Amino acid sequence: MRKSRPFHRRLGALLIAAALAGFAALPAAAQSLADFEKKVTVKTLPNGWTFIIYERPEAPVFSFSTHVNVGSAQEVPGITGIAHMFEHMAFKGTDHIGTTDYAAEKKALDKVDQAYAAFDSERRKLRPDPERVKTLQQAWKEAQEEAGKFVKKNEFGEIIEREGGVGLNAGTGADSTVYFYSLPSNKMELWAYLESERFLHPVFREFYKERDVVKEERRLRTESNPIGRLVEQFVMVAFSAHPYQHPVVGYMSDLDSFSRGDAEKFYRTYYVPSNLVTTLVGDVKASETTPILEKYFGRIPKGDPPPPIRTVEPKQIAEKTIRIPDPAQPFYLEGYHKPASTDPDGAVYQALVDVLSNGRTSRLYRSLVRDKQIAATAQSFPSFPGEKYPNLFLVFAVPAPGHTNDEVRGAIRAELDRLKKEDVTAEELAMVKTRARAALIEGLNSNQGLANSMAEYQTTFGDWRELFRSVDKIDKVTAADVRRVANAMFVDTNRTVAMVDTTGSQPRAGGDAGR
Repeated sequence: MRKSRPFHRRLGALLIAAALAGFAALPAAAQSLADFEKKVTVKTLPNGWTFIIYERPEAPVFSFSTHVNVGSAQEVPGITGIAHMFEHMAFKGTDHIGTTDYAAEKKALDKVDQAYAAFDSERRKLRPDPERVKTLQQAWKEAQEEAGKFVKKNEFGEIIEREGGVGLNAGTGADSTVYFYSLPSNKMELWAYLESERFLHPVFREFYKERDVVKEERRLRTESNPIGRLVEQFVMVAFSAHPYQHPVVGYMSDLDSFSRGDAEKFYRTYYVPSNLVTTLVGDVKASETTPILEKYFGRIPKGDPPPPIRTVEPKQIAEKTIRIPDPAQPFYLEGYHKPASTDPDGAVYQALVDVLSNGRTSRLYRSLVRDKQIAATAQSFPSFPGEKYPNLFLVFAVPAPGHTNDEVRGAIRAELDRLKKEDVTAEELAMVKTRARAALIEGLNSNQGLANSMAEYQTTFGDWRELFRSVDKIDKVTAADVRRVANAMFVDTNRTVAMVDTTGSQPRAGGDAGR
């Protein structure tokens, strides 16, 4: 039912963003921003929750996407992973959904909190009493079992599916947490009730059982996966101060420690209406939908705006390198610090990525995969692990069997140097702009994709129209712009390198430097 995408979600989201970059220069047969805007209504409730409604009555269905402006970047050591944990909790129901008797359940949950606090306090003492820790842990487990007797499992999701809902899902990244699915258009009021209750009266039931699920997720995606381990180390080293250094899934010690109370405090701080944007796309009429939004979502208290992040990543002054010895196949990754996506040169970074790795005519594919045949794949991304704050321009490659990290590194560097020394061709720039327009048109066909993109752009840029206006910016990108940004960014002291250094029985053809 639910598929979280911590840490790697931003890669996929960036691909979507890149694909949707540009619209105003669409051909005459396509839709202009002015035409599109006529079907859009933006409504911000008095409590600060912003809704964007795009009327497209082509089929009796609608999709929605709620972007909460909080991700792992808002976490601090001790509670890393809490944003992702709350995403899991948002499927556990409310005081009316997911319970057989909430009054009795609440008393049982209070006892769980008390039992956990006693257990956690004892085990963290300088000299804990092992027998007392064991006794308190058992008492905590028994309290959880008692609270579990009141749980109606998966009731929130079952209601949605029973009423015709599809695509129920969510994801947490460094910048945001996203919730979405689609329903028949005659279920609008049911949707408003469910989604408002979800954030008005969430009940963090089965918290510690779900915490174990997240711990297993971390073991599977990070600790048991060489690329997962590499990417986690890469980000931790690349960012020395900014919270982008935290893994979205959280550190294991934090997952083992944070409490239901920690999650509730995080929810109260960041899940305030002014920090949420919801887009509705499909067979919905703003005139009929707005009163429903006011009725249900207007009940949620306004709350105080969340605090801003104070820390700014300092300028990197030396190249950093991480090598992870592992029996797995080699993997090569390097990143360069760059500004946030709201920077005036945002479109230039998008163009750089397109020239480097969009399709089989891209430079990295032609050089590393087709001509030299030293890599199975080679890709680049304009923003990682997030885009709201200064981040990394990412390039990676998987060496082909019998080839090494050294070889792909040399070929990647040759292509980056070429961008610094030579202008991209007129044909390449034309392809960048054509592909952006084509991809946007394709993306607009999906209610869900459009809802996700409009909510994301509203959250990131403060105006959903940026989704369309960005094409003007891409159209204005020149070869000189690409060369200027490449020269400023692709600098040795601005670079962090990470690689899986194959050990053991894997075949090798030539050694990597430093081995």
